[in-house]
Amino acid sequence: MRVKKQKRHRKIVRFYTACYGFRQPYKVLCDVTFVHHLVTHRITPADKALSHILGAPVTLFTTKCAVAELKMHGPSLGPSHADSLEAANSLITARCDHEEAMSADDCIMDVIGKDNTEHFFVATQQADLRKRILKIPGVPVVYALRTALLLEAPSAAQRQFVKTSEEQRLHMTDLEYKMLEKRAKNMLEKDSSDEDVGCGDQNLEEQAVEKKRTTRKELGVKDKVQFKRKRAKGPNPLSCKPKKTLKRSDSRKERNDEDASMRSRKKRKRSRKGKNPVKADG
Repeated sequence: MRVKKQKRHRKIVRFYTACYGFRQPYKVLCDVTFVHHLVTHRITPADKALSHILGAPVTLFTTKCAVAELKMHGPSLGPSHADSLEAANSLITARCDHEEAMSADDCIMDVIGKDNTEHFFVATQQADLRKRILKIPGVPVVYALRTALLLEAPSAAQRQFVKTSEEQRLHMTDLEYKMLEKRAKNMLEKDSSDEDVGCGDQNLEEQAVEKKRTTRKELGVKDKVQFKRKRAKGPNPLSCKPKKTLKRSDSRKERNDEDASMRSRKKRKRSRKGKNPVKADG
């Protein structure tokens, strides 16, 4: 759960830094109800607890009207009134031009203004004030739930404001469109004048080239040196393998030798009839 909560808080802080230009150290404008909650639940030191949520060093602020309201209605808070008042006085007082003290909620809304130019994070425990603040673009809200500090997600109105502002940046204003049209007109006029000058220079260059050619012809000088075109030659005979010749004569000799050997092995049988002497009768 802690890892998921930290990732969610980092994503919210990244949204406000990228879209509304919040920079470190972050300024946190604390309501007296938030200060009293920190004291009663002993979430100390407060700046370290808030810096752990926002992921960067913070500076805590409050208003003069909020401290005056705590002094007036403080005894109803119980025994922790003195500690809450001491903690509120230790914070930096944000500038508010109210001669007479007004309610803390109205004072905080006046300090923030319409677009929160000072880039304040507002820390409060009042649900009504949180709803009012989330309607203003670029005002993140911090609140506490027992001992846990939470960062409110951007409202739909704040996200819609960012979307519309980005779309307006993509389109040109009327003044930018007029300036672009005027610049394009000046560029066209300049190009037409350059073309007229360029035509005159081109004619002079052509005349000079033609004059050079005529002088070369009179002198009998050729424009380009004519070289013989090299024709493709046959392959290098040293790099080619010799052709394989079929040894037919050797094979024939071998066959003849085999036939002669077979004939010599066969012995001729001679008949001995003529050698026997013929015996005479009587």
